[in-house]
Amino acid sequence: MSEKRKRIVVLLGGVSSEREVSLVSGGAAAKALTALGYDVTTVDVSADIPALVAALTPKPDVVFNMLHGRFGEDGCVQGLLELMGIPYTHSGVLASAIAMDKPSAKRIVTAAGVRVPKGRIVTRADLAAGDPIARPYVLKPVAEGSTVGVRIVKDRDNAPAAGDWTYGDAALAEEYIAGRELTVGVMGDRALGVTEIRFKGGLFDFTAKYTPGHAEHLLPAPVPADIAEAAKRMALVAHQSIGCSGVSRSDFRYDDSRPGIEGLYFLEINTQPGFTPISLVPEQAQREGISFGALCKWLVENARCHA
Repeated sequence: MSEKRKRIVVLLGGVSSEREVSLVSGGAAAKALTALGYDVTTVDVSADIPALVAALTPKPDVVFNMLHGRFGEDGCVQGLLELMGIPYTHSGVLASAIAMDKPSAKRIVTAAGVRVPKGRIVTRADLAAGDPIARPYVLKPVAEGSTVGVRIVKDRDNAPAAGDWTYGDAALAEEYIAGRELTVGVMGDRALGVTEIRFKGGLFDFTAKYTPGHAEHLLPAPVPADIAEAAKRMALVAHQSIGCSGVSRSDFRYDDSRPGIEGLYFLEINTQPGFTPISLVPEQAQREGISFGALCKWLVENARCHA
């Protein structure tokens, strides 16, 4: 008698600002898992929780969570899956919530010895009153992904920092680190590699991340060996200290005008990084001899409840 095929539900879409990216990521994962012989169903997640519960009944063997951003990457869906007792990919409730909240994540990695840019939480009233810290600085939503809402406030900008801020009553203002954009994927207990991202404009924004031709991925990053090793070590420390599972991706800025590793700064960690055709973690895995299908299979076989 042939072995029963494992039934996988891929969650994609969602209600966050990263919905379109999630649809592509989830579709790619579903295609790869189907090719591997799994019994795969996709569910486009809405704000209708009873409908999601119904779609997960009877319970699948594993949920492959390819939601990005709020509701899907911040611990909310993870909590529902814990209640239903369904094993799922990527990080659990607590790690997902911490990673999505940038100030909380930075407090933890700082305590673990990872360098981060100086900054503070500011209110909308603070922004209306003037610059909360010295220019140039970066203004970020407290809990968004894919650089959604991030803006650089430069020395000669005339517009008020708050502008048309629509990302909540609080923001994270932190010093602007000049230099190069690096990113490191982590798979389980290993750092996969270091990629330098070169892009048009001053910010590696949503368009640069997800539009072909807007960014160049240099893998391995053309940086000194001590910088590459430090970036991999810091990414692994961030992954472990926050309590992440499965894969994650940590982003860094590297100011090569500063000596040694003094110019390397951790920016944020993503617990469900993109799985699009131009995404960074699959590229790094591929260079390590891990195909996209093998990466998806590894996530499925390591899925679990965390409670």
